Amino acid sequence: MKNILLVIAALGLSLTISAQQNPEAKHGFKFEQLGTMLPSPNAYRGADGAPGPDYWQQKVDYKIECSLDTKEQRLDGSERITYHNNAPTTLKFLWLQLDENEHDAHSEKHKFNASRIRDKMSERALQYLEPWREQEKYGCKIESCKATDGSDLKYTINGTVMRIELPEPLKTGEKFEFDIDWYYYLIDRINNPSGGRGGYEHFEDNDNYIYTIVQWFPRLCVYSDADGWQNKQFVGRGEFALEFGDYDVKMTVPADHMVGSTGECQNYKEVLTPTQLARWEQAQNVKEPLEIVTLAEAKAMEEQKRSNKMVTWHYKAENVRDFAWTASPKFVWDAMPHITEEGKKVMCMSYFAKEAYPIYSRYSTKATKHTLDVYSRMTFPYPYPVAISVEADNGMEYPMICFNPGRAEEDGTYTERAKYAALTVIIHEVGHNYFPMIVSNDERQWAWMDEGINSFLQFVAETEFDAEYKHFFTAPMDITGYMSRPKESLEPIMTNSENIKNYGSNAYNKPAGALNILRETVMGRELFDYAFKEYSNRWMFKHPDPSDFFRTMEDASGVDLDWFWRGWFYGTDAVDISLDSIKWYKVDLQNDPEPEEYSRNYPIQKPAEKPHISKRRVAEAGMATAVDKDPNLIDFYSTYDPWAEGDTMVTLSGTRYAESFSKKEKKKMFSDKNYYELHFSNKGGLVMPVVLEWQYKDGTTEIERIPVNIWRMNEEKFSKVFVKDKEVKGIVVDPYGETADIDLENNNWPVKELPSKFQVFKANKNNPVDNPMQKAAKKKVIRP
Repeated sequence: MKNILLVIAALGLSLTISAQQNPEAKHGFKFEQLGTMLPSPNAYRGADGAPGPDYWQQKVDYKIECSLDTKEQRLDGSERITYHNNAPTTLKFLWLQLDENEHDAHSEKHKFNASRIRDKMSERALQYLEPWREQEKYGCKIESCKATDGSDLKYTINGTVMRIELPEPLKTGEKFEFDIDWYYYLIDRINNPSGGRGGYEHFEDNDNYIYTIVQWFPRLCVYSDADGWQNKQFVGRGEFALEFGDYDVKMTVPADHMVGSTGECQNYKEVLTPTQLARWEQAQNVKEPLEIVTLAEAKAMEEQKRSNKMVTWHYKAENVRDFAWTASPKFVWDAMPHITEEGKKVMCMSYFAKEAYPIYSRYSTKATKHTLDVYSRMTFPYPYPVAISVEADNGMEYPMICFNPGRAEEDGTYTERAKYAALTVIIHEVGHNYFPMIVSNDERQWAWMDEGINSFLQFVAETEFDAEYKHFFTAPMDITGYMSRPKESLEPIMTNSENIKNYGSNAYNKPAGALNILRETVMGRELFDYAFKEYSNRWMFKHPDPSDFFRTMEDASGVDLDWFWRGWFYGTDAVDISLDSIKWYKVDLQNDPEPEEYSRNYPIQKPAEKPHISKRRVAEAGMATAVDKDPNLIDFYSTYDPWAEGDTMVTLSGTRYAESFSKKEKKKMFSDKNYYELHFSNKGGLVMPVVLEWQYKDGTTEIERIPVNIWRMNEEKFSKVFVKDKEVKGIVVDPYGETADIDLENNNWPVKELPSKFQVFKANKNNPVDNPMQKAAKKKVIRP
């Protein structure tokens, strides 16, 4: 019994000493749960990532009439806004967005960017040094703000937001209607040094314009359970947070202008010619895009004298978070239907000038339809009646309509790069209908939630468009250059939109690459696609936060991904897994191991006496314990106190290799086995699954995947033995470039020609060294 207890004591001491003194124990942080890094779940947003039972959001309806003055380049508008307060709080004021004020001469946007003088400066570069010059007339001018009874409402404009004080507090379940009259001058969005998404582009050859009317009317800021009012200033980069609602919009434009818009046109019979109307009706059932306005008609329209007659186009849109439109005499217009899995018809359409005809007539509308096909399969059936692509020499998205580049050379030819540039942006901007136009995240706070997620889906759609697609970005290896930069030049993905240094890499490419890796390498397509679709459907027409995405992906897949979010989204580490060395072993078939005596000493120290608090409390209370009441509960142990005789050392001893295999047994069991001991180190800091390609001497290959949890006990390095039936000539880490490893030079290792040998023996189950718990399990209890 004394020896048994010595074994047990020594075993426990050895484990304790190992845990305290092991310099290799560098583990834990990267695999810790996010915990308090995420907001606490509540009745509005659940711990599973779904909207809670008390989730709410506001609704805002708009009735707008506007008129485009193409001589003054001015837009005048009047709108009635109906604000529905679904919040459990009473509101004293409302916040509206006046995005056109980014062009105001006094906008913060013109003042907070650093600048410097270089040896050579272009005229355009000098304009950027003082973009506010000649900007005084720009910005949204409020002419009146009144309640429906005609009384003036008090308001305050602060940069790009406007606070309206309510005449009476707006309680839960109530609505408030008010009217705003306004106007603003459109900017030349191509040449204005302050930039901008909306305005006009002037074609000097025949004095024509393309108008992109976006972010154009005073509209409500989001008021949510997570952030209250989202009334951060709009300075051009961080985009929009908007409430869903219904729109009824009338746009009055010159009669020779063709209009494309969010929503469905209510009066095509009044604004189209009979021939155009007949083509529109025919387009409802075509298999190829049909031109409602032909190239010949568009050319004739832009060459004729501008019309002084005005016509009104009337559009309605339900359950959208914004509204945009375009107008020009230059437009060709084509259309074809997309049929959803529910059997609903969606009209895919494109508007483009003759300059874009060679590319857009062939690709734009088909790419729009293709995007709906892929995105709908990955998320939900497209719910709106139209999806429009407009060639406007830029890229920007709004509900049901987006603006994209894609012009050919003057002779009608175009390069492969121009074609794929157009396709890439069309797919991307049409895809934004899903994120954030339907799954409506706060773009001003978290750009990656729409740009990154959308870029990931864009990559899927591009790949399914053409297996040889010339991707501009989003493949995992495309982000290695960015991720390998010095840490001081990087920010986590979870960085506010306005504070990102490299916006394209951090808001688009890195999150898109991360999600691609999550789908292809970490989770697998089946688990990822199910969870991603669940997230999309849970937050369709709602306002998710990052935590809702993180939690839903885990909830619906059963995969713990906190390590992934921590590393990829909250950190700046890179993937650099190095295959440092390889050892090749085979069993020694000729020689048997000699038995050897084994002995190891462990220093021990008697623990300090501690007061028995349970015994004291029972005595103080005068209680009778269960053992006091029932003597049969008492056991008497044969015990040994290692400290009774003043021992300071415990010795654990035994014999190794008690029994050998016969040569015949060894040959049968081990002759074809090759043992490869691989040593890896994590040089980049980001823990990831390890993907290996085994290259065998017979010319075959094998892919093997090691789960990320291999790093959980040591985040800096590990070794692992692989047993192979064939001899290996080479090993490659991440052979397909699927983990964004930034250094491929340490991913390969040739295998040496001759293996090292090791001897094998049968396990001795009675040896405390081979199985130290064997005797410990035989401790006897002596009954009285």
